[in-house]
Amino acid sequence: QVHLVESGGGLVQPGGSLRLSCAASGFTLDDYAIGWFRQAPGKVREGIICINDRDNRTYDTSSVKGRFTISRDHAKNTVYLQMNSLKIEDTAVYYCATDFRPLVLYYYCQGYGISEPGYWGQGTQVTVSS
Repeated sequence: QVHLVESGGGLVQPGGSLRLSCAASGFTLDDYAIGWFRQAPGKVREGIICINDRDNRTYDTSSVKGRFTISRDHAKNTVYLQMNSLKIEDTAVYYCATDFRPLVLYYYCQGYGISEPGYWGQGTQVTVSS
């Protein structure tokens, strides 16, 4: 059974850093697309950074370019989101997600996918505030 469990959220001051983790079970992370999404209060969920299942190409939305990075630990079957230079507008619930269908998650991450990814974690709250 597929499970994704996020951790690492919390309260941080503007300019600070956090690293979120997403531990996967029931499948091998390296074999499929994986990505991070977020939803701020009153806003739609958005894809922020995702790894393609075909060629490991990474997509990151413009608002996080140069500040957020995604990485995978094969041994731990875990994906990370390193967030630096955090801004107040980064406040949101952060989710990791995966899908076994080719390119579904990658297109959804970029905002033009037809189908939502099939597997989601429960989310972790990130609050950026002084």
